Order: sequence, then C-alpha cells, then structure tokens
Amino acid sequence: MRKTVVYLGSALALALSSSLAQADGAAIYNSSCAACHAQGVAGAPKFGDAAAWKDRIVQGNDTLYEHAIVGYQGKAGYMPPKGGFANLSDDEVKEAVDYMVSNAQ
Repeated sequence: MRKTVVYLGSALALALSSSLAQADGAAIYNSSCAACHAQGVAGAPKFGDAAAWKDRIVQGNDTLYEHAIVGYQGKAGYMPPKGGFANLSDDEVKEAVDYMVSNAQ
C-alpha cells in the first residue's frame, strides 16, 4: 500500500486553516455565545449587527479577545469571563470572537 503525500501551497493551507477555524468558531458560538449574542442579552452586541460591533471592532482583536476571555464591564452591558463558560479554552474563545467579528463586517 502506497501513501501519497500532497503538498498544499501555503495559500491553500492558510485558506483551509481559516475555514476550519471558522467552522470551530461557529460551533463554539452556537453552543455557548449565542445564549446572549443572538438576542443581545445584557447589552451583548447581536450576532451580525454591524452597527453594534463597529466601535468594538476598531479596538482591535487583542482587546476583543481580552474582554471575551477575562470579562468586561462597559457602558452598554457586561461580558462575563468566557461568557460564563469557564470550560472554554482561550483559543476557543478567540475562534468564537473571530467568527462573530467576521459576520459583523
């Protein structure tokens, strides 16, 4: 039995990696984040609402990640650490943030 090794160009590998992260981000959003972000509970910016996300997005990913991971009390509401899902890893939270941001631009 022969094994075939296929080289994926870096652009294709990056695209596949990004696609997988989006799929993971969607799954994490649906299982955890949607509890608040689907309806705007406690001031959470609604999923896909570009206007609600605009001022948050300009702060940059590092700030969004920090607020999502450690929590944040803002003018509009409260974000509990990891959305109250302490079982999520930091990377999973980042994937969910990336997914929400990509759907709000």
